[in-house]
Amino acid sequence: MEEFTHGKYIITQPKQNIIVPPWGGSLSPETSTRVMYMDSEVIKGAFYVECVWLWPTDKEDKSSPEPHTHNYDEVLAFFGTNWENTNDLGAVVELWIDNERNLMNQSFLAFIPAGVVHNPLNILEISRPVFHFAAGPGKSYA
Repeated sequence: MEEFTHGKYIITQPKQNIIVPPWGGSLSPETSTRVMYMDSEVIKGAFYVECVWLWPTDKEDKSSPEPHTHNYDEVLAFFGTNWENTNDLGAVVELWIDNERNLMNQSFLAFIPAGVVHNPLNILEISRPVFHFAAGPGKSYA
């Protein structure tokens, strides 16, 4: 197999030893896999981006991040893996934004302006893998 190379602006491995703030929740290895994580520690000047696979499970999700705010805008994304209907999330996600409960069963992007309280975020049901990412122009998840 041919070996490929990449430059100083591309990562191919997730950041190790990520320090998650108290409100950031935690990922269970049985129900999720962190694919990539980038911030300014990984590539100087980069903003925060995190990519995670969420796996089908019967276990209750107890890793919900606490309600919090950021001093930067944030985008949360959840995409289903039903290629016959990519709008079908294959899960039910509960996401609180500005004290409003949102129940989502379709693939979605959520924009959270700087200073707006958000979370908890709970995966209430999941029957197929879901791809999740979060991004914000902060230099780290803070």
